[in-house]
This record gives sequence, structure tokens and C-alpha cells, in this order.
Amino acid sequence: MKREALLIAALAVPAAAFAQRGARGAASDTAPMNAATVAAPAEVHVTTQHTTTIGGQRIDYDATVGSIIIRNAKDEPTGEIFYTAYTKRGVTDDTRRPLMFAYNGGPGSSSFWVHMGLLGPKRVSVPDTAHAAPPPYKLVDNEYSMLDKADLVFIDPVGTGYSKPIGVGKGSDFWGVDQDANSLAQFVIRYLNETDRWNSPRYIMGESYGTTRSAALSAVLQRRSVDLNGVILLSSVLDFQTITFDPGNDEPFSLYLPSYAAVAWYHNAIPNKPPQLRPFLKEVEHFATHEYATALFQGDNLSAAERGAILDKLHAYTGLSRDYLDKADLRVTASQFEKELMREQGKVIGRLDARYTGQTGDLLAEDAPYDPQSADISSAYASLFRNYMHVDLNYGRDKLYATSGNVNPWDWSHGQSRGWPGHTNVATDLAQELMTNPKAHVLLNSGLYDLATPYFAAEWTMDHLGIPKEVRSQITFAEYESGHMVYVDVPSLAKFKANVAAFIDKTSGM
Repeated sequence: MKREALLIAALAVPAAAFAQRGARGAASDTAPMNAATVAAPAEVHVTTQHTTTIGGQRIDYDATVGSIIIRNAKDEPTGEIFYTAYTKRGVTDDTRRPLMFAYNGGPGSSSFWVHMGLLGPKRVSVPDTAHAAPPPYKLVDNEYSMLDKADLVFIDPVGTGYSKPIGVGKGSDFWGVDQDANSLAQFVIRYLNETDRWNSPRYIMGESYGTTRSAALSAVLQRRSVDLNGVILLSSVLDFQTITFDPGNDEPFSLYLPSYAAVAWYHNAIPNKPPQLRPFLKEVEHFATHEYATALFQGDNLSAAERGAILDKLHAYTGLSRDYLDKADLRVTASQFEKELMREQGKVIGRLDARYTGQTGDLLAEDAPYDPQSADISSAYASLFRNYMHVDLNYGRDKLYATSGNVNPWDWSHGQSRGWPGHTNVATDLAQELMTNPKAHVLLNSGLYDLATPYFAAEWTMDHLGIPKEVRSQITFAEYESGHMVYVDVPSLAKFKANVAAFIDKTSGM
């Protein structure tokens, strides 16, 4: 399976700040001030006023749809990055009001998922683990929004949402691990500049590839003397070797196994199902990193008796037959598991959230043909977001918002500068951020039923950052009985809100 196929944010801008300063089109933080300037479109700032209630607290806020022009070292415009910002009105001391920049992943996904499902003042209401009914869909006030704790800025990187290359810019200036991080770093710096928020506690939050983006971005910002209070990771992948089922790479088979076990437990597919999930997973995690990893390491030198014992355990933990596991040579990819677990019922399970199931026609196929969760909720999210943008935020009727953009080819070369091929790994960037900024903290959030970015692989990566124990203590772990998009499960959404609120309280210095 190709690596690309395996991959699949939140501050407010006071309108008055832009009205006073205007769209200055400042150069990048490294651009020479006397560089020749290429004409750029006027930056967009459309502000509307709203009121909501979160946790019994009335919040009056401004919503701004805006854009910031990205420039190269010659001060020429190369890209226009759009965002949606929510700022609480009546704040007299911005140093007491945290800022959170948020985005999704893909790469190529716009920020509308975390915007309308997780953090923003409105959220899409969809049935958990079922296909959303056809329109009209349901948009509700988000009682779990983070707007009571922080101003929010949802960023759409170039190629997503309304954001696009302009002037002398082209896609390749933005579509890559380093290119993406550098453009978002310039955005953050420009945003802080334009809104006079340099002394506000600041956070970045990403989902999926957005966590890859966050690790790389945190290091770029740190090198430009912009420290962060916290990095919030949701459904994390920093080291792509942990999720890439390439021939000869046995690492993901061990790291995916606890997720397979969680999913099989959820669907009652395992023999002698334990009553409690977490103690069961603890047992599977130990097996995955000890007996199973050792067996995979031995390859063809594994004895028949050892192989038989491993097959017995894999069957007990995953519900897959011994025969299937044997023919798979003890190694089952995520897509194979999604197809095989409920094959006899004519169903396929979700990749992003394996609690979801869908019908499948070809019972002999090896891999899952589609993701039931994506099929169940995508139309509701895309339809309501576009309508919300047009009606509530008064922007974009003459534009098409790209919920998923074509950002190919993507440059994955980050981390391969030592001279040999390898998998993209930004875990070293996060380690750098923690080592050089001893006050920064990380909150790692993972769904137990996520087969895109498995929770154990994310935790394993944190255990291999190579940082001192006192720095390791700056990382907090949170798990949810949900999938990749933990927020489609309302109890998990409520838990996420509580965890992030506590994280901000602990790290904002207030």
C-alpha cells in the first residue's frame, strides 16, 4: 500500500485590529525590507458578531473569515492562506487570553473537521456509528467548544479551503513537510503581528497529518524565537514507519495489534471476551512488544512450536482464524483486517473509526474497498460547513471551499537529509521543541478504535523521543473509546474538552 494512501486548527482576529492596521501585506520574517514587491490581492477580513453559551457562561464573540499573504525571501507574494477566527469580545488583557491555532491533516484536508466537529462554537450533529440521514442535516451549538478557554484560529493550508498559490508562487512552494511548516510559521508570525497578540499564551492543535505538521511547525517556530505553551496532538503520526506496511518493515504489525484487539473486543469477535477493555489491552500491548515482536524479528528462523503459540495468541486477541493468520505469515495489514474481521457477515469495518461498519459486495477481496465512517459523515460535514460559511459568516457564496484539496505531489523528504532513504519522521522535531523549550508541554490524544493512526504507535513514538525523564514528564496522554475523529462520539468529545481545558489551565501561566 502506498504511503500516501495511509495518510489521510484557533485564534480570533479582532476586527478592530485589522481596521486600525489594515492589510499591510508584511513580508516574511526573514525577507529583506527593501525587496521588490509583486502585486498581491487585498487580504480578506469579513467579521460578524455572535453569542453562545458554553458551560453556562455567555460568550460574546467576533467571527472573522480572513486571509494572510505569504511571501518569499524576495518579498514577492506566493500564497494566500485563509482562516476562520473566533475572538471573545470584552477582553481587556490579551495576556490572560490564550490563542489556539488549529488545522486538520491529509495532507490536503481543510480545517473544517476540527472546526465543525471539535473546537468551534457550532458543531455538526451526526448519529454515532451510523450513516447520517439525507438533508436537512443538523447544526447545533457546541457546548464543548474551546472558545470559553481560548481564542481560536482555524487555518486552511495552501491547496485547501479557499487558500491557494498566488503571484510567483506554485504548489511545490507549499506541498511538502518542510514547505508546509515554513508557510504556516510565517502565517502564525504574521497573525501575531497583525493582531498584537505576541504576549498571549499560544497553542497549536492538529489532527492526523496535522500532528505531523505540528511537530515540524513547533521546531520552525522555536528556531524563529516563537515559543509555544503547548502542542495538542489528536490521532497522531510523527514517525511514518510505525504505520507503513512496507515489505520488510515489521514495526507496524506489532504496533497495530492492540488496536486490532480493541476493535475485535468492540465487535464481540474474540473468543472468551474479557469484561473490561483497558486491562485486556494492557495484556495485548505486552505481548505485542515482547513475544510477538521477537517472533517477527526471527523471520524464517521461528520454530514451528513458537509459531503455533503465536498463532494461538493472535487468534485470541484479534478473532481472526488461525488459518488466515498462518497464511498471512503472522502479518495482517490494517486494510486486510478491516476486510477480514466481519467478512462472514458481508461487512467491512471503518479505517478512521472501526466501530463503523458498511456493506461489502466482493467477499473474496483482500482489502477494504472503502471507509464506512467517511461514507457515513462526510456529506453532512461538508454541506453544513459551506452553508454555515455562507449564511452565518457571510462569506464565500462566489467561491468553492475545497474540503479536500489535491496537494500532490507531496514532498516527504523531511528527515532524510542523512543520505539514505527512509520514512518521514518528525518525532525528532518534537523532541527538539521539548528540549529547547523546557516550559512547552504536549497533550497526546488517541482513539482506541482508530486504524489510521493507532494509539499504541503514537504512544510508542513518544517513548522513543530520546529525551530526559524530566522532559518526558511534559507529555500527557489521553485515550478515548472512539476513533480517529474522537469527537463524533459525544462522551469522547466531552472528555476531550475537559482534558484540553485542564491542559490550558496547567500551561497558560494563569
